[in-house]
Amino acid sequence: MPITSDRLDTARAHLADGLTLFTPELVVAGVIVALLLTRLFRPLEKVNLLPAAAAGVATALGLVVYHWAAGWRDGVVGGPVFSGLVNLDTFALFVRGFVLLFAVLLLAYARFGGLPDAADSADFAVLLLGGTLGLMLMASANHLMTVFIGLEMASLPCYALAGFLKGRKTGSEAALKYAVYGAAASGVALFGISLLVVAFKGGGLEVVARGYADVARTGWTAPVVAGTVLLLVGFAFKLSAVPFHFWCPDVFDGAAAEVGAFLSVASKGAAVAVLVRFLMTVQGRVPRELADAFPNTLGLAVLILAGVTATVGNLAALTQTGLKRMLAYSTIAHAGYMLLAVGVMTPAGVSAVCVYLAGYLPANLGAFAVVAAVRNATGGETLDHARGLLKRDPGLAVCLVLFLLSLLGLPPLAGFAGKFQAFAALYEAGVDRGGELGVACYILLGVGVVNTAISAGYYLRVIRAAVLDEPTADWRKAGEGGGVVLMLLAVAVVGLGVAWSPLLELTQRAAASFAESPLPNP
Repeated sequence: MPITSDRLDTARAHLADGLTLFTPELVVAGVIVALLLTRLFRPLEKVNLLPAAAAGVATALGLVVYHWAAGWRDGVVGGPVFSGLVNLDTFALFVRGFVLLFAVLLLAYARFGGLPDAADSADFAVLLLGGTLGLMLMASANHLMTVFIGLEMASLPCYALAGFLKGRKTGSEAALKYAVYGAAASGVALFGISLLVVAFKGGGLEVVARGYADVARTGWTAPVVAGTVLLLVGFAFKLSAVPFHFWCPDVFDGAAAEVGAFLSVASKGAAVAVLVRFLMTVQGRVPRELADAFPNTLGLAVLILAGVTATVGNLAALTQTGLKRMLAYSTIAHAGYMLLAVGVMTPAGVSAVCVYLAGYLPANLGAFAVVAAVRNATGGETLDHARGLLKRDPGLAVCLVLFLLSLLGLPPLAGFAGKFQAFAALYEAGVDRGGELGVACYILLGVGVVNTAISAGYYLRVIRAAVLDEPTADWRKAGEGGGVVLMLLAVAVVGLGVAWSPLLELTQRAAASFAESPLPNP
């Protein structure tokens, strides 16, 4: 068929629309290139470039907010662009904004945390923003190969970040272990993608979803079962879900606290997002008479994985004395809570995941930031180094208490809002679907509540040590600038817990991307 001027104009219009919605990623990529070019100029090695990097990321975040506001005002919702390779809908906007906001806050805190000195600041920012760019691509991936590219773009910089601390054997060991496990997981996921592409004769999520709809009618085949399991293994590794969590505590313990925060918050948020898009796109194409086919199979498998992950994470955290290892197991447990909402495969579950992520960001980033502050002041990151924190630095102690209580899920903090929404979505799914799946939802709801009680054991132990115990480690004056970031995070933990309704409205709009069956790719 000859290419007419009308078809060419249409293609140009689609490309222009796609590039307009893709501008946040283009800005981040531009910042990365600019930071790399600074290495050509020796005088700039004496300048800390983290503030410049943060300013560039803040610009990208502003573009995301603008696109969100423009869509809200005009009633226009983005969709598949670049021949359907990515889907820049409201859900992708929300998660991209989440990742960018986290990157801005982390760069701002790292400027005062002393992790990268001026000479290494450009390298640290490039690695961090490279991982951020991959996570943004994961959030909007609409093709299995785009999913894989996003996973690799996000993972490779993280391997280097895990060993960023110079001269530390534990850091090098963490980077090597992360790279080995990550390479194995990537190979497994790629093999699964290959099987699904061959089985469904395409890799676009729409094509894959239609293939799964046929599976719901005719039954599962060996290639589809194997491909699905292997792909989910790749997602589980990124989420550090049991039994693919073994890398997480060692990597967090060997890496700097700032890097642990990035792996714990931003990485988990994007991994949850890509799993949500995969499951909800599949569910959106199933005929109404077979609507429970995948919640009873894929969804149930995710729910069981969620319950096991939360239980193992919380039980293992009870015995930890290192703060970073404790937060690593806490991260595993929170991945389980988020998977509880993902596994119900409903828009309400998607909204609950978004609420959970919004509250998880300030609480977990704040907890890791306090660990970094304790490290800078005492030279250590164990429970003993945090004892008597209230007497050493009352402001830091108050922030730590707020962050840990939010992670525990106490009202009126942001963590309570996230857990309540996740548990409510699980309960509603049990009521609506009934049968064996409904019973499973109720059982796992009880597992989630019990795990919340278990987590009180290690969160309150740290709070007691920081507030009631006498100091046992020497304390030196740390930088003052990071306190501003900690205060903002503490305010966010309280504010998001109080201003629950506006946050819920935002997340429901993000979840509306999956309220109906997706439109075919252009």
